[in-house]
Amino acid sequence: MTVRLSAGSDSAQVDPSAGGRLASLVAGGRERLVDRPQPGATLPAISWGSFLMAPWVGRIAEGRVAWRGCAAQLPCNEGRHALHGALLDVPWQVERRDDTSIELSCQVSPERWPFGGRAWQRLTLRPGSLRCEATLTAGQPTPAALGWHPWFRRGPDEDLEVTVHADRRLELDAEMIPSGVSLPVTGIYDLRAGPVLGLRRLDDVYVDAGGPATVRWPDLELQIDFEAPLSSVVVFSPPGSVCVEPATAWPDALRLSAAGVPGTGQVVLESGETLAATMTWRW
Repeated sequence: MTVRLSAGSDSAQVDPSAGGRLASLVAGGRERLVDRPQPGATLPAISWGSFLMAPWVGRIAEGRVAWRGCAAQLPCNEGRHALHGALLDVPWQVERRDDTSIELSCQVSPERWPFGGRAWQRLTLRPGSLRCEATLTAGQPTPAALGWHPWFRRGPDEDLEVTVHADRRLELDAEMIPSGVSLPVTGIYDLRAGPVLGLRRLDDVYVDAGGPATVRWPDLELQIDFEAPLSSVVVFSPPGSVCVEPATAWPDALRLSAAGVPGTGQVVLESGETLAATMTWRW
């Protein structure tokens, strides 16, 4: 059962059973999210709402983890790869709720991430804003990353403008795995001036990004405020939607950092330590 939050004319729905995700956001008088799994989606749980990615973000190549003598095979949910963390399709426990906010928590299953851990998030709705806070706490030493994956709705007869303040993006292979090389943003990849998306079909990782990012409909501008440790933004723009995903690390950051690639955002938590991030939407 979803939990409804309300603040003035704005409302939101949170679904604890579906990865603790934000399932709906009505702002400016209309729905702004893809509010149900998309028909024909290969991965229905990944195709809607806005969910927390943890304890990794993006893709881990072939689902293989090797760290401090531990070699593990993660469940692969996108072909040969493990995508978007371990918590997006499992139930979360509601810890506290009122009319405008909700707190949830979830244990990280060792079957999905060998180092375990505990995630927590709080969503707070105010008139004209939504604040999303998240933490990941280590029960034992663990690599860690956090991020959010929102699906913003794009109507059939409207276009969106998207702004991301980043000068570089990652080089990706045909399966969207980063090589560790970054490239200057040029042409259709340059979102610094807030262009109309049009027919751009992006699935790109912008690095060393600074907030805010923005998504503009014809009738509303939504600003995504974020700061360190959130420093990379994935933009995915299939027909009918756009995803603008702030994260603390790159996709496949553990492998890349182990290979000596700098700037991946990969962090290590010792037992009892916590990684925290906050993102705020304003409209």
